[in-house]
Amino acid sequence: MHAIDPRRFLRQMPLFSDLCDNELGPIADAATEVHAPRGRTIFERGDPCSGFYSVVYGQVKLGFVSAQGQEKIVEILGRGQSFGEAVMFMDKPYVVTATALEDCMLLHVGKNGLFAELDRHPALARRMLAGISRRMHGLIADVEAYTLHTGGQRVVGYLLKDAPETGERLTLSVSKRSIASRLNITPEYFSRVLHDLSVRELIRVDGRVIEILDADGLRAYEG
Repeated sequence: MHAIDPRRFLRQMPLFSDLCDNELGPIADAATEVHAPRGRTIFERGDPCSGFYSVVYGQVKLGFVSAQGQEKIVEILGRGQSFGEAVMFMDKPYVVTATALEDCMLLHVGKNGLFAELDRHPALARRMLAGISRRMHGLIADVEAYTLHTGGQRVVGYLLKDAPETGERLTLSVSKRSIASRLNITPEYFSRVLHDLSVRELIRVDGRVIEILDADGLRAYEG
């Protein structure tokens, strides 16, 4: 028995929202629940890909360890986001390691059942390709940010993404080390930028809660 209704959950995803019950049924039937406590590895880089995952609750990081032994976080995913589609289509092993940052519940959609539906419904294939393209554009934007923006500007961009207006607050749901890796900076540098923004009275930091005091000032920050 499922703790959730896979059909109802999948229907909430843009990828499957237009499918009728007869079309969605075989995909939902091919889905299995995966419960991963915080710190659990969901799959390792190099593991064979048997389908893709969607996050029901919790957070998952995708990353790899460099030749120098440093972890690089590629993406942090939350509820409703999916991962593993691209390598599933390429019939390649996973190119990153997925780890639960919090206690997670995932829905794993097996590729055999999904591929059978793709053969029957080409429109579904187009929507999946659109989703993969959006993620690719996001990764390109990341590369552009690393190249053209200072580390301080990357931190500001991260803050304003979730709290874009003066007076809004955001809670850091993952560690500063994880955020720093995602932004391609060191944890020490991330902390220094937060301190500098606080001294300039652009933000107020209270543990994991950050209040935006001056959104326009943040946007003008050169860092």
